[in-house]
Parts: sequence; structure tokens; C-alpha cells
Amino acid sequence: MPDELVPTPRGSYAKGVARRQEILDRAIEVFARRGSDRTSLRAIAEEVGVTHAALRHYFGSLEELLVAVYRASEARGGADDHDDPEATPIELMRDWTESNREVQGLVQLYSTLVATALEVGHPAAREFATERFSRTRADLAERVRRNQRAGRIRPDVDPLAVAALVIAASDGLQTQWLLDPDAPQDAALALLEVLLSAPGARSNRALGNSQP
Repeated sequence: MPDELVPTPRGSYAKGVARRQEILDRAIEVFARRGSDRTSLRAIAEEVGVTHAALRHYFGSLEELLVAVYRASEARGGADDHDDPEATPIELMRDWTESNREVQGLVQLYSTLVATALEVGHPAAREFATERFSRTRADLAERVRRNQRAGRIRPDVDPLAVAALVIAASDGLQTQWLLDPDAPQDAALALLEVLLSAPGARSNRALGNSQP
């Protein structure tokens, strides 16, 4: 006799997924506007327009919510959506910098998560930061290898080391900008580009600007 099929509450599950995404979309707007300073699940629930119980149902802690918000904001799209696979890491950083200026609150949220990851007792933030750094290093290192083959980045530098340096520069410049909007981000990126460029190489951006 065949096993009886157990009905699955697909409708309820789908509604739950949609409701969670709706909350995330609202939370992204809140954090993009004001960052994550002096906040709590109860305060976020009030700003998002849901009950504290509803927020705790979908996100067990403030830390889990912050990670989910940042990941969802990345999934929405950003500089990566119009990324040229042949662009150098520095050109990519310029795109990130321009995009981040429009969402200062989310930049501050990212910095908060990375700082929290260094503290004991914050597994969600630590997992987020560790995985993101590892993935970004691997992606940027592969980009560096392509640039080296194309003669755009000097061949005597280790791709993984360059990737780690670019991440450090990106996060450090981002932090300086949050504290002081006049920090010389563009000049620092231009200097890093000079240090990494192969002799005689010019960036796509510079070539584009030189066209009549």
C-alpha cells in the first residue's frame, strides 16, 4: 500500500517568504537612511511598520536582521550589475565608491557588522564577514590574473595579496569617508592604481576620457 502523502502548506510558506522579503525591503530603506546607530529590534519594527513579535518571528536577533538586510541590499544590485569583467580592481572600487555615496547608511551598517564580527559571541556577524572577505578575495584575485594576462597590472605581484590589499584599501577609505567626507578617496585610489599598473598601462577609464 503506498505511503500516504502528507500535505505541505505551500501557500502559507510562500506567504511567509513574501512577508519576510517585504520586511527586508522596508528595513533596507530604513538603514540606508539612518544606518544602524543606537537601534534595537523594537525600534526597527516601529520604523518598518510591523510588530516586535513579527520581526522576531523572521529574525531571531538584531544581528541576524542586520546581516540579512545587508545581504538583501547587495542582492538588489549595485556596482556589480554593470561590472566590466576586464576592469581592474581599482576601477571596480571607483564604481563601489560612487554607488556607496548614495547609501551612506548601508555603508555604515557594513562597517558595524565587520566590527561586530571581531567581538566574541557574535556568530552571525563573524560568519558573514569571514565568508564575504574570502569570497571577495577569490573574485578579485581572479580579476587580477585576467588583468595581468592583459598587461594592465604588473606581473610581479601576487594576485591574492593584491586582492587583500584592495579590500583593505576599500574598507579603510570607506571608514575615513564616513568620519570625514573630505577624505581624499579619489586621490588614494589613483595612487593605488599607479602602484599596481604594469609599465605603460592605462586604465579603461583614462582611455575613455582621452577620446575626442
